Amino acid sequence: MEDFNITRIHTDANGDSHFESVSVTLNDAGEIGFLSEAQKAGTIQFRKVAPTYDYDFHNAPNRQYIILMDGVIEIETSLGEKRYFKGGDILLVEDTEGKGHKTRNITNEVRSSLFITLE
Repeated sequence: MEDFNITRIHTDANGDSHFESVSVTLNDAGEIGFLSEAQKAGTIQFRKVAPTYDYDFHNAPNRQYIILMDGVIEIETSLGEKRYFKGGDILLVEDTEGKGHKTRNITNEVRSSLFITLE
């Protein structure tokens, strides 16, 4: 069974944001499948944004997972690296300080996502 692959966005000592690929290990739990270790979570929010969503440099308000439900976005780090993410992708956003990142819709449609804050 494969692990979950997640893209992490974090800040370095100079305040610049970076992408990092991380894996969440899944362990065999018998008949119920494969599970990761439990993580403490804070809150959950559902969000929809307009097709024209284009948010300039900003920091994440909290350490959080963002689960994209649909659509396609482009995220740009403070160093200019860009990556595209689509429905079903999971991001671990931890750049709560520093120069932040940009986010914009690529497809001309309302986009839905789910935010889960971490303690």
